[in-house]
Formats: sequence, C-alpha cells, structure tokens
Amino acid sequence: MILVTGGAGFIGVNFVLGWLAEGDEPVVNLDKLTYAGNPRSLAAIDGDPRYVFVKGDIGERALVEALLSRHRPRAVVNFAAESHVDRSIHGPEEFILTNVVGTFHLLEAVRGYWSALPDAEKSAFRFLHVSTDEVYGSLGPADPPFTEENPYAPNSPYSASKASSDHLVRAYHHTYGLPTLTTNCSNNYGPYQFPEKLIPLMILNALRGKPLPVYGDGMNVRDWLYVGDHCAAIRAVLANGRPGETYNVGGWNEMPNLVIVRTLCRLLDEARPDPAGPRERLVTYVKDRPGHDRRYAIDARKIHRELGWKPAETFESGIRKTVSWYLENLPWVEEVASGDYRRWIEANYGDRGAGA
Repeated sequence: MILVTGGAGFIGVNFVLGWLAEGDEPVVNLDKLTYAGNPRSLAAIDGDPRYVFVKGDIGERALVEALLSRHRPRAVVNFAAESHVDRSIHGPEEFILTNVVGTFHLLEAVRGYWSALPDAEKSAFRFLHVSTDEVYGSLGPADPPFTEENPYAPNSPYSASKASSDHLVRAYHHTYGLPTLTTNCSNNYGPYQFPEKLIPLMILNALRGKPLPVYGDGMNVRDWLYVGDHCAAIRAVLANGRPGETYNVGGWNEMPNLVIVRTLCRLLDEARPDPAGPRERLVTYVKDRPGHDRRYAIDARKIHRELGWKPAETFESGIRKTVSWYLENLPWVEEVASGDYRRWIEANYGDRGAGA
C-alpha cells in the first residue's frame, strides 16, 4: 500500500481517485482538512476497503510514525502543503509551519521507518515530494523554459516555503540515503479545484454574473497542466523515477491569464448563454499583487525522455472537460464556496480597486 499526505486537496483528490481507478493497491490518506481539503470530494470511494482516511497533520510526528508502523507503506506521496500565493502574502506563517516545518517532521518520521525496513523493502521504498515550478522564480518573455538544472529563485512566501521543503527532501537523500523523488509542476487545473484559484474562481464568478478580477494587465504567463495528466506523471515517477532525481512536469501550454479568462467566458457562453450578454463584459482589471512573477514555463523533456510521460490533454480539450465538470457539479462548488472562502475573497480582492 501507499501513504498519501494531503489527499483531500485538489491534486491529492485527483491522484487518490485515479490511483484506485488504475489498480487495486490500497491507499491511506492523511489530511489535515484545512479550508481547501474536502473529504466529500472522495465520496465515490467511501466504504472502499482499499481506502483509509485519517484526519491529521504531517507535523504530528507521532501520528505519522504510528501510521507507518501500522500500515507499512512501500511509498509515501507528499501533496500536503499550503499552496496559494495570495494567502501566503496575507499570512506567511502558516506556509512556513506546514511546508517547511511539517515537511521536516514528515521526513524525520519516514526516515526512522525506512531505516528499520528489511533490505529488500528498504531498497524498494520511495518518498515522492510534489512541488511547484514557482521555486524557480520568474522568466523573461524570451527566456527558455525552466529545466531541472535551473537555480532556485523563489519570489513569494509560498514559493520560498516550497523551495525550502525541496531542499530538505534533497538533503535527506544525500545525507541519509532516503530514496526521494521530487516533481515540480506547472499550474494545474481540472475537477475539484478550490475556487480561490484562477480557473474555478472565474467559472464561479461568471456563472453568478460577478466581476472577473484580473491582476494588472492580465498578461502574466503560466504553463497550464491538466490535473489528470499531472497525476499520471506522478504515477510514472513513482514507478520508474531514479532516487534523488527531480522531474519537471508541464503541459506545454503557455498562456497569459487574460487569454484563459476569455476562453472560459467563451466556453460558458456556449454552454449556458447569459441573457445579459457575453461574459467577457465582466472582466475587471484590479491592482496587481505584490511581487507577481511575470512568466513561468516548464521544460518537460526529461520526464518524457526517461519515463515516457507526456500530457494527453491539449489545453482546449482539458479546459472543456474542466468547464463541463464544474457545470455538472455546481452543488460541490457552492458547498466549498462558502464561509472561509467568501471571507478570503473579500479580504484579497475587496480593497484592490481598479487596475490596468
């Protein structure tokens, strides 16, 4: 079996559901259930004997040690992280506690467990750490995409905390021999994403006839990766990645944020026309966020060359699937888009005023 941490968040949910759909190997899912963790996203596997959910924090070392001892996983896949740049600007401490201190405690628990395994199990064990392209900093318009050799240059409290966790994972491999793997992915999108992120936020606001807040001039460029493709890449790295290595995972889809928003408006207008007119009328430019990186792009040739992975979805096919999923699952969206989420949106966007 495998232990997944943070498996009730966006990417973790998709990974757990995909893992159990692809095979029969059991999963234990440890998740703290912060605002963005939603166990109802995993309702389809409630009662599945292959699945165990445990509410808890990766920083609770005694709990993690007990789970490792009881379930004896052959691998740990670490998704657990605070992951929203804007939230890290408003309150960086939680990002340091979870992404840095939490990862340290998780690594210590796993190191103790792994060290005591019989030789054959010890050799086969893997610790896979899921990270982000944001650790590499920002690219200029003509710069080549990030490779695994790019130096780290994080520019936000979020990316700095993830860079710190990546360095810890690397150190535990080189110092202790722990067989680690690290993936650095580009911007994910798809089903079950919490609606503070760009794509689900724009879908939800557009359906409600609310403003579509675009930072600055809307020309910040990101590489967009469909979450199902990302999960397939993680499975490939876990199965055949070389211990101690990093694999960049990208969608080969560089697009400015404004193009993403306009694409969503077009697809929603096709699926559910608004009597008030095309939804692009709702685009509202707001003051840019501090230190907003201009461009990210991932060079994913290494994972293709070594492991045979490449994205199955184009942006057009992936975004259509995503819009359809949200339209078909509006009760899920409405449930998560309440309480803490509404307070967060007001705190982040309420005082920005007009932008470019």
